[in-house]
Amino acid sequence: MKRQLFLAFLGISISLNVWGQSNIITGKITDTKGEALIGAVIIVQGTTAGTISDIDGNYSIMAKPNSNLIVSILGYITKVVNVGNESNISIVLEEGNVSLEDVVVVGSRRPNRLKTETPVPIDVLNTSMTQFPTSKMDITSMLNFAAPSFNYNKQSGSDGADHIDLATLRGLGPDQTLVLINGKRRHQTAYVSVFGSRGRGSSGTDLNAIPQSSIDRIEILRDGASAQYGSDAIAGVMNIILKQNTGKLTGHVGYGAHIDNKYNTIKSKDQGYNEYKGNMDGNTFSTGLSYGWKLAKTGFLNVSADFNTIDKTYRQDPDKTLPFNIYRRAHGEGSMTGGGVMLNLEAPIKNAVTFYAFGGWNNKKSDAFAFTRRFADNPERFPTDANGNIIIVNDIIKTTTDSQYYYNPHIQTVVNDIAATAGLKGNLKNGWDWDLSHTYGKNDFHFYGDKTFNASLGANQTHFDDGGFSFAQNTTNLNLGKEYDWMKGFHLGLGAEFRKEDYNLYAGEEASYKNYNPNKPSGAQGFPGYQPGDEVDASRNTIGVYAEGELDITNAWLANAAVRFENYSDFGSTFNYKLASRYKINKNINIRGSFSTGFRAPSLQQINFSSTFTTVQGGTISEVKIAPNYSSITKIAGIPELKQEESTNASLGFNIKLAEGLSLSIDGYQVGIKDRVVLSGQFSAGDTSLSPSLLNIMDSLKVGFAQFFANAVNTTNRGIDIVLDYSKSGDYGNIRGLFTANFQNMKIDEINVPASLNTSPSNKEYFYSIREQYFLLASAPESKFALSLEYGKDKWNIGTRLNYFGKINLYGYGDFNTLLPEVPLNDGSKRVPDLFNYKSKIVNDLFFSYKIIKGATLYLGVDNVFNVHPELGYVPGASDWAYNNETGGPWDAVQMGGNGRKWFARVGFSF
Repeated sequence: MKRQLFLAFLGISISLNVWGQSNIITGKITDTKGEALIGAVIIVQGTTAGTISDIDGNYSIMAKPNSNLIVSILGYITKVVNVGNESNISIVLEEGNVSLEDVVVVGSRRPNRLKTETPVPIDVLNTSMTQFPTSKMDITSMLNFAAPSFNYNKQSGSDGADHIDLATLRGLGPDQTLVLINGKRRHQTAYVSVFGSRGRGSSGTDLNAIPQSSIDRIEILRDGASAQYGSDAIAGVMNIILKQNTGKLTGHVGYGAHIDNKYNTIKSKDQGYNEYKGNMDGNTFSTGLSYGWKLAKTGFLNVSADFNTIDKTYRQDPDKTLPFNIYRRAHGEGSMTGGGVMLNLEAPIKNAVTFYAFGGWNNKKSDAFAFTRRFADNPERFPTDANGNIIIVNDIIKTTTDSQYYYNPHIQTVVNDIAATAGLKGNLKNGWDWDLSHTYGKNDFHFYGDKTFNASLGANQTHFDDGGFSFAQNTTNLNLGKEYDWMKGFHLGLGAEFRKEDYNLYAGEEASYKNYNPNKPSGAQGFPGYQPGDEVDASRNTIGVYAEGELDITNAWLANAAVRFENYSDFGSTFNYKLASRYKINKNINIRGSFSTGFRAPSLQQINFSSTFTTVQGGTISEVKIAPNYSSITKIAGIPELKQEESTNASLGFNIKLAEGLSLSIDGYQVGIKDRVVLSGQFSAGDTSLSPSLLNIMDSLKVGFAQFFANAVNTTNRGIDIVLDYSKSGDYGNIRGLFTANFQNMKIDEINVPASLNTSPSNKEYFYSIREQYFLLASAPESKFALSLEYGKDKWNIGTRLNYFGKINLYGYGDFNTLLPEVPLNDGSKRVPDLFNYKSKIVNDLFFSYKIIKGATLYLGVDNVFNVHPELGYVPGASDWAYNNETGGPWDAVQMGGNGRKWFARVGFSF
């Protein structure tokens, strides 16, 4: 079948292989004062052809007679010009509020459509506008405050999740949003979220592996798009557009630090905490540069590079509302040092053919504290002599004020990310545009243990190579498109894609996982290394064909339809479709809606991941085994083979121009997903209702719990996105206001308990426990909104942001004496649910900027001015059971995070 599909599509492409000629259009882009506009983007509407104006405002582009040119630049009103039969066209742009961001690539195979004309909601974020007036120096955290249904929480105490930042769209999983770079599929990380993290059981794309300095803008399609773009696009698509600037050096240098005068652990040092930095911590330094060179008349080469460092933060409760934290004395976020480069190139060849390439490399090294080991509680996790006496290792094993020994293992990672795309695009004489490309991407995630021990080995080794995993993806893609004169215009897009994926899990050094003393636990404390039995080298192939038509039935009514067929070498085929439409009631009001089916193939990471990690639950340290889907322990447990997720996605909304410079869009959506792949609950080795064969395997592995990947749950997510945008300029200055909001509700429709585990209340509960259900629901907070207000005049600008985070409820582990998580009150009067109520919070940011010289601007400000934190994560009246959560600290990783106030200073420049 794959061969027949490929040959059929190849036949279509061969039948269109005759070259065509377009006219060379030249001219100059100026403002109303006659000043040349540098970097204006000129694109041929309905095609992929485009160029930018040079330092003198001149441009040159290939276009057919009577084509439309769309001309855009930040700060000026976008203009559409018909070339007719002219060969020299100079264009004057007026200052205004419509800009380059209003021309979008994602959402339709029809190139270069204005975002106000699309049948689906799309956010377009200019990174220079969101990047500089904030202390947030990474893409993921900035988007969390700029896009309505984008959600992200920095993790702590969660093994690998401390070192990589995965986000969600519309409350779905990190791997249910597809990420594109310049319209080409980006590879995902090799990491799988497991312990202590949102989206557990999922992989995703590491947006922070893309240098900020290389990004021009980000398009966020908030609608299901599997029929257009393939697997992973259930929640939507993010398309990152790289810079094309030439002749300009742009960049930034920034510094920031947290000033948390409430929960910084230095405020609690009198209690006996000795892990802290100072009154300021989490010190952050960021710098980036970007420069471009012009190639020939219409080509360019842009090169960008970033470097970032982030120090650790330390947070505990100083008010003694909670008892002393013996479980994770060094609670806070980890440190990171990283940098990367990215290039973007286009070069015209001849006969309307253009060569393009883009890609980059990123490296980051991270360090985070694991949970504390106390000799009084767990002497078997310390190096001891033959008589059981502790062996003291200076600078690692420390002593408390009451002469108790402890140490804090470190979990370190080295993450390397590389990606490259190369392709050719052009036009055929019969009107077809074509684009042939190949993309390679690879992520390698390597763990190390530091300042720790393999207690069964002794005290001589304190640093371990724990192994890791890698994920590589090769994608070959051919797109064809043609504009027809049917009705008011029809665009047909055809395409084919071949994708090969490879996942490799490699073991650590022997000492990181081996047991040398049967009376002690195996492997390095904090993060036991991957074992030879965990190793896997898996791959699969995917081939897909797709078609999309977009018809302007009238000047007001647009209809779009897309279909896609894909075949996976490891689990079969899938067919999906999408219907969308937009109707212009008048020039100011558009109504839009869509309906689509979607799918997501279980990732190679989910199918093949295997690990043994350490957890602290109810004050007890235990090992947990996550078994791969194909393993004998998984089959004995009765977990079926993974299959694809299937979805239906419906949306209906409108956008309206309320007044000059004021627009409003409201979009409602419903996403139903069947057979979501998640990580199951933890099955206890002490549960005698489990299969004796399963308990025997767990005993031989020396683990207290086992978990599995499963198509465990069906969900329905309903919500509303709201965007209100105001921008006005005049002699009085510039005013900008932006309100974004998301209200949603996720419902768990069904839990798909396998028959072999549907035999007892405990087995049914642990398959997908109430605790896991609450974590899934927390990925879709019921409400979140942001209000940003700015005013600027001449050289200065001032602004503020208000960010509202809705309430979230999460369960702790309980004390394991009841099926559902419960703990006793401190006075012993009764038992209560171990449920943490994180109330809604409002965070306020302030910022100021001043143009210090031509081309350079200073930014100063404070994020979280009033030092707001989440509620403490404990049950009132049961503080003795505090820290019984994922992070082992005063709160879970929720809402705005627990680091508090942060000041920043930045300089952005463009010369």
